[in-house]
Amino acid sequence: MTTDNNSPFNPLPVRRLLERAPRHLFFTGKGGVGKTSLASATALALAESGKRTLLISTDPASNLDEVLGLELTREARAVPGADRLFALNIDPEAAAAAYREKVVGPMRGLLPETALREMEEQLSGACTMEIAAFDEFTAFLGGDGPGDYDHIVFDTAPTGHTLRLMALSQAWTTFFNENTSGNSCLGPLAGLGKQRSLYAEAVEVLKDSEKTRVVLVSRAQRAALKEARRTWRELGDLGVSNQCLALNGWFAPVHADDPVSRHWAERQSRAVDGESGFLHSLPLYRAPLLPSNLIGLDVLRAFFQDPEHAAGTAFADGTDDSAPALPGIDELADRLAPQGRGVILTMGKGGVGKTTVAAALGLALAERGANVRLSTTDPAAHLADAFGDTKGGLEIERIDPKAETEAYVGEVLAQQPADMDPDSRALLEEDLRSPCTEEIAVFRAFARTVARGADSIVVLDTAPTGHTLLLLDATQSYHRELGRQSRTTKHSEAIEKLLPRLRDPGFTRVLLVTLPEATPVHEAAALQDDLRRAEIEPHAWIINQSMAEVGTREPVLAARGRAEIRYIHEVLDTHAAGPVYSIPWSTVEPVGTEGLKALSQNERKELAR
Repeated sequence: MTTDNNSPFNPLPVRRLLERAPRHLFFTGKGGVGKTSLASATALALAESGKRTLLISTDPASNLDEVLGLELTREARAVPGADRLFALNIDPEAAAAAYREKVVGPMRGLLPETALREMEEQLSGACTMEIAAFDEFTAFLGGDGPGDYDHIVFDTAPTGHTLRLMALSQAWTTFFNENTSGNSCLGPLAGLGKQRSLYAEAVEVLKDSEKTRVVLVSRAQRAALKEARRTWRELGDLGVSNQCLALNGWFAPVHADDPVSRHWAERQSRAVDGESGFLHSLPLYRAPLLPSNLIGLDVLRAFFQDPEHAAGTAFADGTDDSAPALPGIDELADRLAPQGRGVILTMGKGGVGKTTVAAALGLALAERGANVRLSTTDPAAHLADAFGDTKGGLEIERIDPKAETEAYVGEVLAQQPADMDPDSRALLEEDLRSPCTEEIAVFRAFARTVARGADSIVVLDTAPTGHTLLLLDATQSYHRELGRQSRTTKHSEAIEKLLPRLRDPGFTRVLLVTLPEATPVHEAAALQDDLRRAEIEPHAWIINQSMAEVGTREPVLAARGRAEIRYIHEVLDTHAAGPVYSIPWSTVEPVGTEGLKALSQNERKELAR
């Protein structure tokens, strides 16, 4: 196989990542590509080579606890069974609570209770949560960070969040430099002086190849490689050029005549050939597709000890039980299409296929005569890519953060009185340049899109779990922040009715999308609990890309299918209160209308022949 006419596709074995490792290693990429697995295996290997190593997750939807078998907190904990390995989890909500107290605490006893409550409300928005997590993140990069670790390995969030996180230091440095009012959406700037220097130092450490290596993690899939290429370019624009690519889950077929094996390998080859220029632009490593996920220290050890023969005894082979028969999304479309209105939210851990499921379901609904609008709130999603050159008669849109922010800023400024004094206008313009403004603008667009469900079916491909919950949480704090920036702006009907609409099971139907694997199932279950606390009851579960329902003689793929069955039963027996649907892995790549149609159960039976 070659990636172009002249240069062979010859990546290095993934174990070579351990050679000459700098102090800081960042693992980032599209959700579901295996960032946590590679980061954990790397951290364990470094620790067992004699290096004192700290593993940190900055992902709001992290599954690091499950991989290590250890309940993590904001404080570093020794990992049992792994000498010299320590781990912690930067929880955005806990970080935000600590951040609020750090700002408000010194004022207790000095200011009236009403003033303290106003400060706490001001610090209750989604932006505070993100800056608080970043505040803790930078502490491990700056000069005051922990000096007793040889290596610090970061398991970062899905790509869109990571890019905002890394860019945030520059955004806030600019805001600090230009703000003369002494206030921000995060409260008094006087309390942020130390953070300002930390952010600047963090950016310099990220750029330094002697101190830091950024590992872009991807699968040999078109969407994942496209996302990796975008990340590579955008990080380069930030001055972070010390990047490499780890191509995870590489499939080496044994039975080339097996239909499933052949289609998997062909799809992989097309993805790699389509990104040949990118793949030759940076150091490239390759990790094999494994028969089960990297959960537990023994499995993590086996990965780096002999990754090319990773189907050894350290990896569980699953069960011999057959997969239960489940309805397909064609039956779900049959049930939802006659209603003709409402909102459908596809939610779940990054990388489970929310975009593909949303596109396939939207197409199925449109074919049944429904008026369908497809949209996304995910900054890293590309719904149009799922359709290729055709859109199947659907209206497709994306909530563009940049465009929404520009429109919001223009609207707020236009609403100000014509005789507004120059100083007050300058203060307002400074406030609108804060990173929080984008959160408000995107929130307005989200509410507006949900409102369109009054006369059509809106299918929303939502962001990975953490970002989605930030959006939903924003329903409670949005009014306060909007009022602070523009007291003359009236709340629209869409915003006023958003939370009641989300809580109305006759209007909003949340579909929890998962893969039949441990972490995606448990993440979806945790998301279900969070939704129920917000008084939003999920409508159904969708188990995506199931190999258990596809007959194959390929050893690794068959083992993966057997390993899935226990998690399918777990969804049915433990987590799902409503119906459960299944989308088997398809030999037809789910791109374009024909590929999306193939995901329905009726057509899947024909493809399996």
